[in-house]
Amino acid sequence: MASSHVPQPVNATEALERLGRLSLRELSMESLLQTVADLAKSVLPGNAEASVSLLVKDIPTTVVSTGQLALDVDESQYERDHGPCLHAARTGEMVVIADTRTDSRWPDYARRAAEHGNLSSLSIPLLIDEDDRVSGALNIYAPTPGAFDEDARSAARAFGPYAAVAAGNVRAYQSARDRADHLEAAMQSRAVIEQAKGVLIERYKLTPDHAFRLLTLASMNANRKLRDVADDLVRTGDLPAVTPRGNRGRPESGQPGRRPGSGSAEHS
Repeated sequence: MASSHVPQPVNATEALERLGRLSLRELSMESLLQTVADLAKSVLPGNAEASVSLLVKDIPTTVVSTGQLALDVDESQYERDHGPCLHAARTGEMVVIADTRTDSRWPDYARRAAEHGNLSSLSIPLLIDEDDRVSGALNIYAPTPGAFDEDARSAARAFGPYAAVAAGNVRAYQSARDRADHLEAAMQSRAVIEQAKGVLIERYKLTPDHAFRLLTLASMNANRKLRDVADDLVRTGDLPAVTPRGNRGRPESGQPGRRPGSGSAEHS
């Protein structure tokens, strides 16, 4: 039986080749993002930790990370609404901090980052879905200053497209699930409204349009959602009293033998 241990890549080229061989069918999108972060951590210098941040309509969250340091430093930026990962995600610019103890761009953040043990960092922007205002950053946090030379920066940039594709697929999947849930709810609402119309058509010999208008009037009079009024009618047979326009405020409760809401008032 083969060993389950997977050796770490020896350099960024090998890590990127490994990413290129991964199948989306074999991994969840979260697992793919975690793999990107793990591989970035393994080949970049400085004994760094990595994370992937997403901004959805400017609300940030950390999707995956390789350790507590990355989580703590991400959260420190979210609390202040500024810092390298947020700047990279919002502007599309790579951000390098050579030494958090001397960097002057976000002094309160830099001080907290140093307190957490992060002395240098890289944040690579992830362009995911501009129309839906979804962006992100691949973040690398090192406990030593000056950990990322030009070769390290180039290697980190190469991981960006993989993280962007994975994050984009996570977002697309979540959006598809939301749309499916909304569609299912809409279909259920439509079904119960059609059932309620059928009750009124059978009970009062109404046309489908008249039955729907009656349900709408009952919904407005009761100040309740149309679906809820329809559901009560289907389950209990009760319909809230309806006060048609021009009927001098007298409610009609749907008495047998006449059409609720019909009469001379409708023809005035």
